[in-house]
Amino acid sequence: MQKSNIYDVIVVGAGHAGCEAALAAARIGCKTLLLTISADTIGLMSCNPAIGGLAKGQLVKEIDALGGEMAKATDATLLQFRLLNTRKGPAVRSSRAQVDRQLYRLYMKSVVEGQANLDIKESAVEDILVRNGSVEAVATSLKESFPAKTVIITPGTFLNGLIHIGLEHSFGGRIGERNSEALARTLKNLGLKMGRLKTGTCARLDGRTINFDKLAVQHGDEDVIPFSSLTHRISREQLPCYITYTNKRTHEIIRENLDRSPLFTGKIKGTGVRYCPSIEDKVYRFPGRDRHHIFLEPEGLNTHEYYPNGISTSLPVDVQEKLIHSVVGLEHTKIIRPGYGIEYDYADPTQLYPTLETKGIKGLYLAGQINGTTGYEEAASLGLMAGINAGLKVKGKPPLVLERSEGYIGVLIDDLVTKGTNEPYRMFTSRVEYRLLIREDNADLRLSRIGYEVGLVEEKRHKEVIRKKENIDNALNHLKGTKLEKALRRPGVSYGGLVAIDDDFGLSPDEIKEVEIEVKYEGFIKRQLAEIARFGKIEHIKIPENIDYSKIHGLSSEIKEKLTKIRPLTLGQASRISGVTPAAISILMIYLDKLRRQ
Repeated sequence: MQKSNIYDVIVVGAGHAGCEAALAAARIGCKTLLLTISADTIGLMSCNPAIGGLAKGQLVKEIDALGGEMAKATDATLLQFRLLNTRKGPAVRSSRAQVDRQLYRLYMKSVVEGQANLDIKESAVEDILVRNGSVEAVATSLKESFPAKTVIITPGTFLNGLIHIGLEHSFGGRIGERNSEALARTLKNLGLKMGRLKTGTCARLDGRTINFDKLAVQHGDEDVIPFSSLTHRISREQLPCYITYTNKRTHEIIRENLDRSPLFTGKIKGTGVRYCPSIEDKVYRFPGRDRHHIFLEPEGLNTHEYYPNGISTSLPVDVQEKLIHSVVGLEHTKIIRPGYGIEYDYADPTQLYPTLETKGIKGLYLAGQINGTTGYEEAASLGLMAGINAGLKVKGKPPLVLERSEGYIGVLIDDLVTKGTNEPYRMFTSRVEYRLLIREDNADLRLSRIGYEVGLVEEKRHKEVIRKKENIDNALNHLKGTKLEKALRRPGVSYGGLVAIDDDFGLSPDEIKEVEIEVKYEGFIKRQLAEIARFGKIEHIKIPENIDYSKIHGLSSEIKEKLTKIRPLTLGQASRISGVTPAAISILMIYLDKLRRQ
Protein backbone atom coordinates (compact mmCIF):
# COMPACT_ATOMS: atom_id res chain seq x y z
CA MET A 1 0.00 0.00 0.00
CA GLN A 2 1.46 3.40 -1.00
CA LYS A 3 2.09 5.88 1.79
CA SER A 4 -0.10 8.51 0.12
CA ASN A 5 -3.11 6.20 0.45
CA ILE A 6 -2.78 5.84 4.23
CA TYR A 7 -4.97 8.05 6.36
CA ASP A 8 -3.45 9.65 9.45
CA VAL A 9 -6.74 9.32 11.33
CA ILE A 10 -9.88 7.33 10.58
CA VAL A 11 -13.00 8.14 12.61
CA VAL A 12 -15.78 5.54 12.72
CA GLY A 13 -19.20 7.07 13.44
CA ALA A 14 -20.50 10.60 12.78
CA GLY A 15 -22.45 11.49 15.90
CA HIS A 16 -21.38 14.21 18.32
CA ALA A 17 -18.15 12.42 19.25
CA GLY A 18 -17.30 11.48 15.68
CA CYS A 19 -17.86 14.98 14.29
CA GLU A 20 -15.64 16.62 16.90
CA ALA A 21 -12.95 13.94 16.53
CA ALA A 22 -12.84 14.20 12.73
CA LEU A 23 -12.84 18.01 12.71
CA ALA A 24 -10.11 18.21 15.36
CA ALA A 25 -7.81 15.75 13.57
CA ALA A 26 -8.32 17.45 10.19
CA ARG A 27 -7.83 20.95 11.59
CA ILE A 28 -4.56 19.89 13.22
CA GLY A 29 -3.41 19.01 9.70
CA CYS A 30 -3.98 15.26 9.56
CA LYS A 31 -5.33 13.43 6.53
CA THR A 32 -8.62 12.24 8.00
CA LEU A 33 -11.44 9.91 6.94
CA LEU A 34 -14.90 9.91 8.53
CA LEU A 35 -16.82 6.66 8.00
CA THR A 36 -20.54 6.55 8.79
CA ILE A 37 -23.43 4.18 8.16
CA SER A 38 -25.48 7.15 6.89
CA ALA A 39 -24.11 10.47 5.69
CA ASP A 40 -27.62 11.94 6.08
CA THR A 41 -27.49 11.59 9.88
CA ILE A 42 -24.19 13.33 10.56
CA GLY A 43 -24.60 15.25 13.83
CA LEU A 44 -28.18 14.06 14.37
CA MET A 45 -29.64 14.36 17.87
CA SER A 46 -31.11 11.01 18.88
CA CYS A 47 -32.88 12.32 21.97
CA ASN A 48 -34.05 15.75 23.16
CA PRO A 49 -33.25 18.82 21.01
CA ALA A 50 -31.14 20.63 23.61
CA ILE A 51 -27.48 21.37 24.31
CA GLY A 52 -26.00 22.21 27.70
CA GLY A 53 -27.58 22.02 31.13
CA LEU A 54 -26.15 21.54 34.60
CA ALA A 55 -22.41 20.81 34.26
CA LYS A 56 -22.96 20.12 30.55
CA GLY A 57 -22.89 23.83 29.71
CA GLN A 58 -19.37 23.91 31.13
CA LEU A 59 -18.34 21.07 28.83
CA VAL A 60 -19.68 22.89 25.76
CA LYS A 61 -17.84 26.10 26.68
CA GLU A 62 -14.63 24.09 27.13
CA ILE A 63 -15.10 22.38 23.77
CA ASP A 64 -15.38 25.85 22.25
CA ALA A 65 -12.32 27.20 24.05
CA LEU A 66 -10.24 24.29 22.75
CA GLY A 67 -11.40 24.88 19.17
CA GLY A 68 -14.32 22.44 18.86
CA GLU A 69 -17.57 23.00 16.98
CA MET A 70 -20.52 22.18 19.28
CA ALA A 71 -20.87 25.67 20.78
CA LYS A 72 -20.92 27.36 17.36
CA ALA A 73 -23.49 24.86 16.09
CA THR A 74 -25.67 25.59 19.12
CA ASP A 75 -25.51 29.36 18.64
CA ALA A 76 -26.34 29.01 14.94
CA THR A 77 -29.47 26.88 15.57
CA LEU A 78 -30.67 28.17 18.97
CA LEU A 79 -34.42 28.30 19.69
CA GLN A 80 -34.35 29.22 23.37
CA PHE A 81 -31.67 30.07 25.95
CA ARG A 82 -31.72 29.76 29.73
CA LEU A 83 -28.98 30.22 32.33
CA LEU A 84 -29.55 27.67 35.09
CA ASN A 85 -28.79 28.02 38.82
CA THR A 86 -28.78 31.83 38.69
CA ARG A 87 -29.74 32.02 42.38
CA LYS A 88 -26.59 30.10 43.28
CA GLY A 89 -22.94 31.07 42.98
CA PRO A 90 -21.03 31.32 39.68
CA ALA A 91 -19.36 27.94 40.23
CA VAL A 92 -22.55 26.02 39.43
CA ARG A 93 -24.27 28.23 36.85
CA SER A 94 -24.75 26.49 33.53
CA SER A 95 -26.14 27.46 30.13
CA ARG A 96 -28.80 25.42 28.34
CA ALA A 97 -30.28 25.91 24.90
CA GLN A 98 -33.12 24.44 22.92
CA VAL A 99 -31.98 24.05 19.32
CA ASP A 100 -33.56 23.22 16.01
CA ARG A 101 -32.87 19.50 15.69
CA GLN A 102 -32.74 19.38 11.89
CA LEU A 103 -30.91 22.69 11.45
CA TYR A 104 -28.28 21.50 13.94
CA ARG A 105 -27.77 18.34 11.88
CA LEU A 106 -27.53 20.31 8.63
CA TYR A 107 -25.13 22.83 10.19
CA MET A 108 -22.80 20.10 11.43
CA LYS A 109 -23.05 18.18 8.15
CA SER A 110 -22.11 21.32 6.22
CA VAL A 111 -19.12 22.06 8.46
CA VAL A 112 -17.83 18.49 8.25
CA GLU A 113 -18.28 18.36 4.46
CA GLY A 114 -16.48 21.67 4.01
CA GLN A 115 -13.50 20.84 6.23
CA ALA A 116 -10.11 20.62 4.50
CA ASN A 117 -8.13 17.37 5.02
CA LEU A 118 -11.37 15.48 5.75
CA ASP A 119 -12.96 12.83 3.52
CA ILE A 120 -16.42 11.35 4.19
CA LYS A 121 -17.54 7.89 3.11
CA GLU A 122 -20.84 6.15 3.75
CA SER A 123 -19.94 2.62 4.75
CA ALA A 124 -20.33 0.33 7.78
CA VAL A 125 -17.05 -0.62 9.44
CA GLU A 126 -16.97 -4.31 10.37
CA ASP A 127 -13.35 -5.07 11.14
CA ILE A 128 -10.25 -3.41 12.58
CA LEU A 129 -6.98 -4.85 11.34
CA VAL A 130 -4.17 -5.01 13.90
CA ARG A 131 -0.54 -6.02 13.35
CA ASN A 132 2.11 -6.38 16.07
CA GLY A 133 -0.14 -4.70 18.61
CA SER A 134 -0.82 -1.61 16.46
CA VAL A 135 -3.86 -0.62 14.43
CA GLU A 136 -3.28 -0.92 10.69
CA ALA A 137 -6.58 -0.51 8.83
CA VAL A 138 -10.36 -0.81 8.94
CA ALA A 139 -12.51 -2.98 6.70
CA THR A 140 -16.12 -2.27 5.72
CA SER A 141 -19.23 -4.24 4.76
CA LEU A 142 -18.54 -3.24 1.14
CA LYS A 143 -15.25 -5.18 1.24
CA GLU A 144 -13.24 -1.95 1.27
CA SER A 145 -10.06 -1.59 3.29
CA PHE A 146 -8.74 1.75 4.49
CA PRO A 147 -5.20 1.81 5.94
CA ALA A 148 -4.66 4.17 8.86
CA LYS A 149 -2.05 5.25 11.38
CA THR A 150 -4.72 5.77 14.04
CA VAL A 151 -8.42 4.84 14.34
CA ILE A 152 -11.08 6.42 16.57
CA ILE A 153 -14.23 4.39 17.28
CA THR A 154 -17.34 6.51 18.07
CA PRO A 155 -20.37 4.23 17.55
CA GLY A 156 -22.83 5.86 19.98
CA THR A 157 -25.70 3.45 20.70
CA PHE A 158 -25.16 1.52 17.45
CA LEU A 159 -22.74 -1.07 18.86
CA ASN A 160 -24.89 -4.21 18.96
CA GLY A 161 -27.91 -1.94 19.51
CA LEU A 162 -31.24 -3.51 20.48
CA ILE A 163 -34.42 -1.38 20.42
CA HIS A 164 -37.30 -2.15 22.81
CA ILE A 165 -40.93 -1.03 22.49
CA GLY A 166 -42.99 -3.06 24.93
CA LEU A 167 -42.13 -6.76 24.75
CA GLU A 168 -41.16 -6.44 21.09
CA HIS A 169 -37.56 -5.74 20.15
CA SER A 170 -35.61 -5.14 16.97
CA PHE A 171 -31.97 -4.71 16.04
CA GLY A 172 -30.95 -1.11 15.45
CA GLY A 173 -28.70 1.70 16.56
CA ARG A 174 -31.50 4.24 16.44
CA ILE A 175 -35.11 3.66 15.44
CA GLY A 176 -35.22 3.02 11.69
CA GLU A 177 -31.41 2.58 11.42
CA ARG A 178 -29.36 -0.62 11.47
CA ASN A 179 -26.87 -1.36 14.21
CA SER A 180 -23.20 -2.44 14.19
CA GLU A 181 -23.12 -6.12 15.18
CA ALA A 182 -19.96 -7.02 13.28
CA LEU A 183 -17.96 -4.16 14.80
CA ALA A 184 -19.12 -5.21 18.27
CA ARG A 185 -17.80 -8.74 17.65
CA THR A 186 -14.53 -7.34 16.32
CA LEU A 187 -13.89 -5.29 19.46
CA LYS A 188 -14.55 -8.32 21.67
CA ASN A 189 -12.25 -10.45 19.52
CA LEU A 190 -9.54 -7.83 19.92
CA GLY A 191 -9.65 -8.48 23.65
CA LEU A 192 -11.62 -5.46 24.86
CA LYS A 193 -13.77 -6.06 27.94
CA MET A 194 -17.31 -5.11 26.92
CA GLY A 195 -20.47 -4.45 28.93
CA ARG A 196 -24.09 -3.55 28.28
CA LEU A 197 -25.88 -0.26 28.97
CA LYS A 198 -29.38 1.07 28.34
CA THR A 199 -30.84 4.45 27.50
CA GLY A 200 -34.10 5.62 26.01
CA THR A 201 -36.05 8.45 24.47
CA CYS A 202 -39.53 9.98 24.57
CA ALA A 203 -42.34 9.88 22.06
CA ARG A 204 -42.57 12.81 19.61
CA LEU A 205 -45.91 14.63 19.73
CA ASP A 206 -47.89 16.55 17.11
CA GLY A 207 -47.97 20.14 18.39
CA ARG A 208 -51.15 20.87 16.45
CA THR A 209 -53.00 18.49 18.78
CA ILE A 210 -51.61 19.90 22.06
CA ASN A 211 -53.86 22.22 24.10
CA PHE A 212 -51.26 24.84 25.01
CA ASP A 213 -53.89 27.00 26.75
CA LYS A 214 -53.89 24.52 29.63
CA LEU A 215 -50.11 24.58 30.03
CA ALA A 216 -47.65 26.84 31.86
CA VAL A 217 -45.35 28.75 29.52
CA GLN A 218 -41.59 28.70 30.02
CA HIS A 219 -39.87 31.55 28.19
CA GLY A 220 -36.18 31.89 27.60
CA ASP A 221 -33.91 34.51 29.16
CA GLU A 222 -34.02 37.95 27.57
CA ASP A 223 -30.24 38.20 27.82
CA VAL A 224 -28.96 35.40 25.58
CA ILE A 225 -25.35 34.46 26.38
CA PRO A 226 -23.71 32.78 23.35
CA PHE A 227 -22.05 29.43 23.93
CA SER A 228 -19.12 30.31 21.67
CA SER A 229 -16.79 33.22 22.32
CA LEU A 230 -16.76 33.66 18.54
CA THR A 231 -20.48 34.50 18.55
CA HIS A 232 -20.86 38.17 19.44
CA ARG A 233 -24.65 38.33 19.64
CA ILE A 234 -27.79 36.21 19.19
CA SER A 235 -30.82 38.36 18.46
CA ARG A 236 -33.34 35.97 16.90
CA GLU A 237 -36.76 35.52 18.48
CA GLN A 238 -36.95 32.63 20.93
CA LEU A 239 -39.61 29.92 21.02
CA PRO A 240 -41.34 29.09 24.32
CA CYS A 241 -41.37 25.71 26.03
CA TYR A 242 -44.35 24.49 28.05
CA ILE A 243 -44.74 22.68 31.35
CA THR A 244 -47.28 20.08 32.40
CA TYR A 245 -47.26 17.13 34.83
CA THR A 246 -48.09 13.48 35.12
CA ASN A 247 -50.82 12.70 37.65
CA LYS A 248 -52.30 9.85 39.71
CA ARG A 249 -54.18 8.47 36.69
CA THR A 250 -50.95 8.49 34.63
CA HIS A 251 -49.19 6.54 37.36
CA GLU A 252 -52.06 4.04 37.62
CA ILE A 253 -51.84 3.36 33.87
CA ILE A 254 -48.10 2.74 34.18
CA ARG A 255 -48.41 0.45 37.23
CA GLU A 256 -51.17 -1.54 35.53
CA ASN A 257 -48.87 -2.24 32.59
CA LEU A 258 -45.51 -2.96 34.22
CA ASP A 259 -45.93 -6.58 33.14
CA ARG A 260 -45.66 -5.30 29.55
CA SER A 261 -42.53 -3.24 30.22
CA PRO A 262 -39.20 -4.67 29.02
CA LEU A 263 -37.59 -3.01 32.05
CA PHE A 264 -39.68 -4.96 34.55
CA THR A 265 -39.95 -8.28 32.73
CA GLY A 266 -36.21 -8.84 32.33
CA LYS A 267 -36.13 -8.21 28.57
CA ILE A 268 -33.68 -5.33 29.07
CA LYS A 269 -30.43 -6.54 30.63
CA GLY A 270 -28.33 -3.36 30.37
CA THR A 271 -27.96 -0.82 33.19
CA GLY A 272 -29.98 2.34 32.63
CA VAL A 273 -29.25 6.01 33.26
CA ARG A 274 -29.57 6.66 37.01
CA TYR A 275 -30.17 10.40 36.69
CA CYS A 276 -32.53 10.32 33.72
CA PRO A 277 -34.77 7.29 34.30
CA SER A 278 -37.79 6.31 32.22
CA ILE A 279 -41.21 7.40 33.46
CA GLU A 280 -42.11 3.81 34.43
CA ASP A 281 -38.90 3.61 36.47
CA LYS A 282 -39.67 6.94 38.19
CA VAL A 283 -43.23 5.86 39.07
CA TYR A 284 -41.94 2.56 40.46
CA ARG A 285 -39.04 4.04 42.43
CA PHE A 286 -40.94 7.01 43.86
CA PRO A 287 -44.39 5.66 44.79
CA GLY A 288 -45.06 8.65 47.06
CA ARG A 289 -44.77 11.19 44.25
CA ASP A 290 -48.14 12.30 42.88
CA ARG A 291 -46.69 13.92 39.78
CA HIS A 292 -43.57 14.40 37.68
CA HIS A 293 -42.62 17.35 35.43
CA ILE A 294 -43.03 17.16 31.68
CA PHE A 295 -41.28 19.86 29.64
CA LEU A 296 -42.69 20.20 26.14
CA GLU A 297 -39.77 21.24 23.94
CA PRO A 298 -40.10 22.33 20.29
CA GLU A 299 -38.09 20.23 17.83
CA GLY A 300 -37.59 23.07 15.37
CA LEU A 301 -38.87 26.08 13.45
CA ASN A 302 -40.25 24.13 10.50
CA THR A 303 -41.89 21.22 12.26
CA HIS A 304 -44.89 20.65 14.55
CA GLU A 305 -43.05 18.00 16.58
CA TYR A 306 -42.62 18.42 20.32
CA TYR A 307 -40.40 16.44 22.66
CA PRO A 308 -42.10 15.69 26.04
CA ASN A 309 -38.96 15.73 28.17
CA GLY A 310 -39.56 13.76 31.35
CA ILE A 311 -41.50 10.77 30.04
CA SER A 312 -38.88 8.65 28.35
CA THR A 313 -40.40 5.20 28.01
CA SER A 314 -40.16 1.75 26.43
CA LEU A 315 -43.77 0.76 27.17
CA PRO A 316 -45.97 -0.57 24.32
CA VAL A 317 -47.41 2.03 21.93
CA ASP A 318 -51.00 1.60 23.18
CA VAL A 319 -49.85 2.22 26.76
CA GLN A 320 -47.83 5.25 25.66
CA GLU A 321 -51.00 6.68 24.12
CA LYS A 322 -53.03 6.11 27.29
CA LEU A 323 -50.46 7.65 29.62
CA ILE A 324 -49.94 10.67 27.34
CA HIS A 325 -53.70 11.24 27.01
CA SER A 326 -54.02 11.21 30.82
CA VAL A 327 -51.86 14.35 31.06
CA VAL A 328 -53.40 17.84 31.21
CA GLY A 329 -53.12 19.53 27.81
CA LEU A 330 -52.32 16.26 26.04
CA GLU A 331 -55.79 14.69 26.18
CA HIS A 332 -56.13 14.50 22.39
CA THR A 333 -52.48 14.62 21.38
CA LYS A 334 -51.31 12.44 18.50
CA ILE A 335 -48.04 10.54 18.73
CA ILE A 336 -45.86 11.02 15.65
CA ARG A 337 -43.11 8.65 16.82
CA PRO A 338 -43.21 6.38 19.87
CA GLY A 339 -40.64 6.41 22.63
CA TYR A 340 -38.30 3.43 22.94
CA GLY A 341 -35.50 1.96 25.02
CA ILE A 342 -32.19 0.89 23.52
CA GLU A 343 -29.48 -1.43 24.80
CA TYR A 344 -25.96 -1.22 23.41
CA ASP A 345 -22.40 -2.40 24.05
CA TYR A 346 -19.75 -0.26 25.70
CA ALA A 347 -16.09 -0.84 26.57
CA ASP A 348 -14.83 -0.68 30.15
CA PRO A 349 -13.10 2.74 30.07
CA THR A 350 -10.36 1.63 32.50
CA GLN A 351 -8.88 -0.07 29.40
CA LEU A 352 -7.98 3.42 28.13
CA TYR A 353 -5.12 5.79 28.82
CA PRO A 354 -6.11 9.37 29.69
CA THR A 355 -5.41 10.13 26.02
CA LEU A 356 -8.36 7.78 25.20
CA GLU A 357 -5.99 5.40 23.39
CA THR A 358 -6.58 1.74 24.26
CA LYS A 359 -3.89 0.16 26.42
CA GLY A 360 -3.89 -3.09 24.46
CA ILE A 361 -3.76 -1.74 20.90
CA LYS A 362 -1.58 1.18 19.87
CA GLY A 363 -3.28 3.78 17.71
CA LEU A 364 -6.83 2.66 18.58
CA TYR A 365 -8.94 5.29 20.39
CA LEU A 366 -12.47 5.10 21.80
CA ALA A 367 -14.76 8.10 22.29
CA GLY A 368 -18.36 8.86 23.21
CA GLN A 369 -20.96 6.44 24.56
CA ILE A 370 -18.66 3.48 23.94
CA ASN A 371 -16.71 4.84 26.93
CA GLY A 372 -19.76 4.48 29.17
CA THR A 373 -21.07 8.05 29.05
CA THR A 374 -24.50 9.49 28.34
CA GLY A 375 -25.24 12.85 26.76
CA TYR A 376 -24.27 14.81 23.66
CA GLU A 377 -21.87 17.06 25.57
CA GLU A 378 -19.88 14.26 27.20
CA ALA A 379 -19.63 12.49 23.83
CA ALA A 380 -18.45 15.63 22.03
CA SER A 381 -15.85 16.31 24.73
CA LEU A 382 -14.40 12.81 24.41
CA GLY A 383 -14.47 12.98 20.61
CA LEU A 384 -12.58 16.27 20.62
CA MET A 385 -9.88 14.94 22.94
CA ALA A 386 -9.54 11.67 21.00
CA GLY A 387 -9.21 13.62 17.74
CA ILE A 388 -6.58 15.91 19.23
CA ASN A 389 -4.54 13.06 20.71
CA ALA A 390 -4.71 10.87 17.62
CA GLY A 391 -3.51 13.84 15.58
CA LEU A 392 -0.71 14.66 18.00
CA LYS A 393 0.40 11.02 18.01
CA VAL A 394 0.63 10.97 14.22
CA LYS A 395 2.70 14.16 14.29
CA GLY A 396 5.03 12.76 16.96
CA LYS A 397 4.03 15.41 19.50
CA PRO A 398 3.26 14.95 23.23
CA PRO A 399 -0.39 14.08 24.00
CA LEU A 400 -2.89 16.45 25.59
CA VAL A 401 -4.19 15.35 29.00
CA LEU A 402 -6.21 17.91 30.93
CA GLU A 403 -5.93 17.75 34.70
CA ARG A 404 -8.94 17.82 37.02
CA SER A 405 -7.98 21.36 38.03
CA GLU A 406 -7.93 22.51 34.40
CA GLY A 407 -11.41 21.63 33.21
CA TYR A 408 -14.59 19.58 33.41
CA ILE A 409 -13.24 17.58 30.47
CA GLY A 410 -10.26 16.64 32.63
CA VAL A 411 -12.59 15.43 35.39
CA LEU A 412 -14.74 13.50 32.92
CA ILE A 413 -11.82 11.58 31.43
CA ASP A 414 -10.03 11.02 34.73
CA ASP A 415 -13.21 9.61 36.31
CA LEU A 416 -13.74 7.22 33.40
CA VAL A 417 -10.22 5.86 32.96
CA THR A 418 -9.42 5.74 36.68
CA LYS A 419 -12.67 4.60 38.28
CA GLY A 420 -14.55 3.11 35.35
CA THR A 421 -18.35 2.93 35.31
CA ASN A 422 -21.03 0.25 35.35
CA GLU A 423 -23.86 2.66 34.48
CA PRO A 424 -24.14 5.52 31.97
CA TYR A 425 -21.86 8.28 33.30
CA ARG A 426 -23.24 11.81 33.41
CA MET A 427 -21.25 14.90 34.34
CA PHE A 428 -22.34 16.87 37.44
CA THR A 429 -20.84 19.93 39.13
CA SER A 430 -20.63 17.83 42.32
CA ARG A 431 -17.99 15.63 40.66
CA VAL A 432 -15.70 18.65 40.22
CA GLU A 433 -13.45 19.53 43.17
CA TYR A 434 -12.30 22.90 41.83
CA ARG A 435 -15.55 24.12 40.27
CA LEU A 436 -15.07 27.70 41.47
CA LEU A 437 -11.86 27.89 39.43
CA ILE A 438 -13.08 26.10 36.31
CA ARG A 439 -16.35 27.93 35.79
CA GLU A 440 -18.38 28.15 32.61
CA ASP A 441 -17.67 31.87 32.22
CA ASN A 442 -13.86 31.57 32.21
CA ALA A 443 -13.44 28.57 29.88
CA ASP A 444 -11.76 30.70 27.19
CA LEU A 445 -9.31 32.19 29.71
CA ARG A 446 -8.40 28.70 30.91
CA LEU A 447 -8.19 26.68 27.72
CA SER A 448 -7.83 28.85 24.60
CA ARG A 449 -4.04 28.86 24.99
CA ILE A 450 -4.04 25.05 24.93
CA GLY A 451 -6.32 25.05 21.88
CA TYR A 452 -3.94 27.45 20.18
CA GLU A 453 -0.88 25.34 21.01
CA VAL A 454 -2.39 22.15 19.54
CA GLY A 455 -3.43 24.04 16.40
CA LEU A 456 -7.21 24.37 16.76
CA VAL A 457 -7.55 27.99 17.87
CA GLU A 458 -6.57 30.67 15.37
CA GLU A 459 -3.98 33.29 16.29
CA LYS A 460 -6.45 36.20 16.09
CA ARG A 461 -8.77 34.53 18.59
CA HIS A 462 -5.84 33.64 20.84
CA LYS A 463 -4.68 37.26 20.90
CA GLU A 464 -8.20 38.43 21.78
CA VAL A 465 -8.21 36.13 24.80
CA ILE A 466 -4.77 37.40 25.85
CA ARG A 467 -6.07 40.97 25.60
CA LYS A 468 -9.13 40.05 27.63
CA LYS A 469 -6.92 38.52 30.35
CA GLU A 470 -4.73 41.64 30.43
CA ASN A 471 -7.77 43.91 30.77
CA ILE A 472 -9.09 41.84 33.68
CA ASP A 473 -5.70 41.78 35.42
CA ASN A 474 -5.27 45.53 34.97
CA ALA A 475 -8.70 46.20 36.48
CA LEU A 476 -7.98 43.90 39.42
CA ASN A 477 -4.66 45.65 40.04
CA HIS A 478 -6.43 49.00 39.80
CA LEU A 479 -8.95 47.92 42.43
CA LYS A 480 -6.48 46.23 44.78
CA GLY A 481 -6.48 47.74 48.26
CA THR A 482 -8.97 50.47 47.35
CA LYS A 483 -12.31 51.37 48.91
CA LEU A 484 -13.92 50.27 45.64
CA GLU A 485 -12.58 46.75 46.10
CA LYS A 486 -13.92 46.59 49.66
CA ALA A 487 -17.29 47.85 48.46
CA LEU A 488 -17.43 45.23 45.71
CA ARG A 489 -16.98 42.46 48.28
CA ARG A 490 -20.32 43.36 49.84
CA PRO A 491 -23.41 41.32 48.86
CA GLY A 492 -25.59 43.08 46.32
CA VAL A 493 -22.89 45.50 45.15
CA SER A 494 -22.21 45.15 41.43
CA TYR A 495 -19.21 46.13 39.43
CA GLY A 496 -21.46 48.09 37.08
CA GLY A 497 -22.30 50.43 39.93
CA LEU A 498 -18.62 50.98 40.67
CA VAL A 499 -17.89 51.80 37.05
CA ALA A 500 -20.24 54.77 37.44
CA ILE A 501 -17.95 55.99 40.24
CA ASP A 502 -14.65 55.16 38.55
CA ASP A 503 -15.01 54.83 34.76
CA ASP A 504 -11.34 54.37 33.91
CA PHE A 505 -11.58 50.63 33.20
CA GLY A 506 -13.36 50.50 29.83
CA LEU A 507 -14.12 46.79 30.14
CA SER A 508 -16.53 44.65 28.14
CA PRO A 509 -19.52 43.03 29.92
CA ASP A 510 -17.65 39.68 29.99
CA GLU A 511 -14.58 41.28 31.51
CA ILE A 512 -16.69 43.09 34.10
CA LYS A 513 -18.24 39.76 35.10
CA GLU A 514 -14.80 38.18 35.57
CA VAL A 515 -13.51 41.05 37.68
CA GLU A 516 -16.58 40.93 39.92
CA ILE A 517 -16.28 37.17 40.48
CA GLU A 518 -12.54 37.37 41.17
CA VAL A 519 -13.04 40.07 43.81
CA LYS A 520 -16.14 38.66 45.49
CA TYR A 521 -14.78 35.12 45.74
CA GLU A 522 -11.10 35.91 46.23
CA GLY A 523 -10.82 34.00 49.51
CA PHE A 524 -12.44 30.84 48.14
CA ILE A 525 -10.37 31.03 44.96
CA LYS A 526 -7.10 31.32 46.93
CA ARG A 527 -8.11 28.32 49.03
CA GLN A 528 -8.72 26.16 45.96
CA LEU A 529 -5.46 27.28 44.37
CA ALA A 530 -3.65 26.27 47.57
CA GLU A 531 -5.32 22.84 47.43
CA ILE A 532 -4.19 22.38 43.84
CA ALA A 533 -0.62 23.32 44.77
CA ARG A 534 -0.68 20.89 47.70
CA PHE A 535 -2.04 17.95 45.72
CA GLY A 536 0.08 18.92 42.72
CA LYS A 537 3.13 17.43 44.44
CA ILE A 538 1.85 13.93 43.77
CA GLU A 539 -0.33 14.77 40.75
CA HIS A 540 2.69 15.25 38.49
CA ILE A 541 4.88 12.39 39.73
CA LYS A 542 4.95 10.11 36.68
CA ILE A 543 4.75 6.33 36.88
CA PRO A 544 6.66 4.35 34.22
CA GLU A 545 4.31 2.52 31.86
CA ASN A 546 6.27 -0.73 32.20
CA ILE A 547 6.39 -0.77 36.01
CA ASP A 548 5.97 -4.21 37.59
CA TYR A 549 3.69 -3.75 40.60
CA SER A 550 4.22 -7.35 41.71
CA LYS A 551 7.76 -6.43 42.74
CA ILE A 552 6.69 -3.63 45.09
CA HIS A 553 6.78 -4.98 48.63
CA GLY A 554 4.17 -3.72 51.07
CA LEU A 555 1.30 -3.47 48.59
CA SER A 556 -1.62 -5.84 49.09
CA SER A 557 -2.50 -8.31 46.33
CA GLU A 558 -5.76 -6.41 45.72
CA ILE A 559 -3.99 -3.08 45.25
CA LYS A 560 -1.34 -4.64 42.99
CA GLU A 561 -4.14 -6.12 40.88
CA LYS A 562 -5.96 -2.77 40.58
CA LEU A 563 -2.80 -0.84 39.73
CA THR A 564 -1.87 -3.44 37.10
CA LYS A 565 -5.34 -3.23 35.57
CA ILE A 566 -5.63 0.57 35.47
CA ARG A 567 -1.92 1.28 34.90
CA PRO A 568 -2.11 4.93 36.11
CA LEU A 569 0.27 7.38 34.45
CA THR A 570 0.77 9.54 37.55
CA LEU A 571 0.72 9.12 41.32
CA GLY A 572 -2.25 11.49 41.40
CA GLN A 573 -4.25 9.20 39.14
CA ALA A 574 -3.23 6.19 41.23
CA SER A 575 -4.51 7.93 44.39
CA ARG A 576 -8.02 8.14 42.90
CA ILE A 577 -8.35 4.43 42.14
CA SER A 578 -10.98 2.90 44.40
CA GLY A 579 -9.33 0.89 47.18
CA VAL A 580 -5.83 2.36 46.75
CA THR A 581 -5.03 3.67 50.24
CA PRO A 582 -2.86 6.65 51.27
CA ALA A 583 -0.43 4.12 52.76
CA ALA A 584 -0.15 2.40 49.37
CA ILE A 585 0.54 5.75 47.71
CA SER A 586 3.35 6.40 50.22
CA ILE A 587 4.88 2.98 49.44
CA LEU A 588 4.60 3.65 45.72
CA MET A 589 6.15 7.11 46.11
CA ILE A 590 9.17 5.64 47.94
CA TYR A 591 9.55 2.93 45.28
CA LEU A 592 9.45 5.50 42.47
CA ASP A 593 12.04 7.61 44.25
CA LYS A 594 14.36 4.58 44.42
CA LEU A 595 13.85 3.95 40.70
CA ARG A 596 14.85 7.52 39.89
CA ARG A 597 18.05 7.22 41.90
CA GLN A 598 19.15 4.01 40.17
